[in-house]
Amino acid sequence: MWFLMGLLVGLGLASAQSVGLSTVAEKLDQPLFMTYAPDGSGRMFVLEQGGKVRILRNGKLLEGAFLDLAKQISCCGERGLLGLAFHPDYQHNGYFFVDYTDPKGNTVVARYTVSSEPNRADPASAQIVLTVDQPYANHNGGMLAFGPDGYLYIGLGDGGSGGDPQNHSQNLNSLLGKILRIDINKSEGGKPYGIPRDNPWINQPGARPEIWSYGWRNPWRFSFDRQTGDLWVGDVGQNQWEEIDFQPAGQGGGNYGWRVMEGTHCYTPSSGCNKEGLILPVLEYGHNNRGGNSVTGGYRYRGKAIASLQGAYLYADFGSGRVWAATLKGGKWVSRELLKEPMNFSSFAEDSSGEVYLIDLGGFIYKLVEK
Repeated sequence: MWFLMGLLVGLGLASAQSVGLSTVAEKLDQPLFMTYAPDGSGRMFVLEQGGKVRILRNGKLLEGAFLDLAKQISCCGERGLLGLAFHPDYQHNGYFFVDYTDPKGNTVVARYTVSSEPNRADPASAQIVLTVDQPYANHNGGMLAFGPDGYLYIGLGDGGSGGDPQNHSQNLNSLLGKILRIDINKSEGGKPYGIPRDNPWINQPGARPEIWSYGWRNPWRFSFDRQTGDLWVGDVGQNQWEEIDFQPAGQGGGNYGWRVMEGTHCYTPSSGCNKEGLILPVLEYGHNNRGGNSVTGGYRYRGKAIASLQGAYLYADFGSGRVWAATLKGGKWVSRELLKEPMNFSSFAEDSSGEVYLIDLGGFIYKLVEK
């Protein structure tokens, strides 16, 4: 199944090329994410919001589930099984991590282990790594990813409601509205994880040492550039502005603005806000001029199949079905629309070769291909 899109204009190439989507899976139940296990198997693992992790192997969905957590999560809306990441040494230790909302609506990050059957996890192997109380049903974040440093990064929204009423994002004593960075190969202080020695607030009284960066509203999907190690974050806006943020490799400690700022615009207060020390987004778009309402962060394309997208950062809007490629021009990131389809793109995915996929909440997975 193919969907044609407009030509890529302005990407600094000798000739523009068209790109399309090829269906690789369908009839999934509200898929939210997909990733690969670093074991050389080529398998892709699809996360369904209702609690199942499915396996896509050689272009086919396997019967049954790799893991089924349906009985221990709350779903749906912005709750459910939200994140999945495999330990960098998964091939030897069999560890992987999930992020979900429990029956009380709180965030849980747990570690599981694969069973003796490589296509089945051991459901009895759960170790709770972290639990975070959620005051409201929305803005749970949920992204998990291992950085090039081997640490686990965890995205948490501001706790929900609207406008961050408790100002969690700017409070360093709260884990909400943050991206955390923990060492899951250590246990210290009675917790099943350690704190990297170079975390920015490890020795600051009144601040949680797990915090890597703050000022996030609801970081819905972030990724590490596999070539440079830079971190890219899609942060969902309030009522007017969606944003993409950029963090150079290894540079934690930043304040990304919420709830002082929404994108590059004042939010609290609505004018004359103090922008000093804030890191502003490298890309933003308004709800009016793009017709969207919720950004979905993606990946910087490092695959080989689509030469015209080399080095471009790909991102989408959940509400409008639009997908963009951004490239650096004259010191600024500039976007070009790649396609617009009647789909709700809940996430991007990247396989072991760097090829990129789009996840449609309606049950489909598409591969981005040259047409």
